[in-house]
Amino acid sequence: MPERLTKCPLCKSGHFLNHIEITDYAVSKSSFVLCRCSECQLVFTNPRPTSEEIGPYYDFPEYYSHQDQSKNLTQWIYQRVRNYSISKKVELIEQFVEEGKLLDYGCGTGEFLYEASINLWKVVGIEPNEKARIQANKKLGGKVIASIDDLKKDSLFDVITLFHVLEHIHDLRKTVKKILTHLKSGGYLIIAIPNHESWDGKHYGKFWAGWDVPRHLYHFNSKTMDRFKDEFDLNLTEIKPMVFDSFYVSLLSEKYKNPNSSIFSNYVQAVKNGLKSNQEANSPGNYSSNIYIFQKK
Repeated sequence: MPERLTKCPLCKSGHFLNHIEITDYAVSKSSFVLCRCSECQLVFTNPRPTSEEIGPYYDFPEYYSHQDQSKNLTQWIYQRVRNYSISKKVELIEQFVEEGKLLDYGCGTGEFLYEASINLWKVVGIEPNEKARIQANKKLGGKVIASIDDLKKDSLFDVITLFHVLEHIHDLRKTVKKILTHLKSGGYLIIAIPNHESWDGKHYGKFWAGWDVPRHLYHFNSKTMDRFKDEFDLNLTEIKPMVFDSFYVSLLSEKYKNPNSSIFSNYVQAVKNGLKSNQEANSPGNYSSNIYIFQKK
């Protein structure tokens, strides 16, 4: 039975209206209503599958973050870009902390944590998906757990990362508060999220792959992330763009919008629109996906 929310999952306001209806093109082909909070502008699926019901919506070949092997060209490209991005993620965290303890929430199959461990970081991962967690633990020797509740209460980290994970978390406020109890004072919380107000988000509209309902429960803009900072008493240190995401999201969006088009045509259009989206962004925060770096006070 789907759960219906009566308050905004971020700011707890009861003032929200229906915003848009989106189809799950990847799995169920069902439609989901997204509401928009009048206070913080968070867009959220309502009603939505419960945490117990949502598992089957992740069970499809193109959910690449839970897989290591390439089965088609798109997945091969995704994994090449992911491998490049992994080294950039390590460089990113080392801009703020040279070496220390790292927690990656929603670590998938563990490539980022493995790369960080090579760079002498002490790493722990959290991954609810059992299949991905097993693959990650083969690389990391059992350092990946299923839930934040499995962490020792006194475990503290210099950096905690959530790369395209925040939008998936059912108990948003409760989970973020738990995460912050494990972040050292002065430590960094690094969050990567898609941006529905990017050029590609507006261009593709209802076909934009970044909606990814019902797996993406929430959609954030710059005002929402400013409210996030205030809700959890954080300092916003910096915002960085994820320039590759516009191409990948545009490719999936082309497939959803033009299912009968050739693969070649979709790739050409995705490259054009990915470039266009990055050009129109102008500044961090406006890209297809953005990284927000917060510091705990």
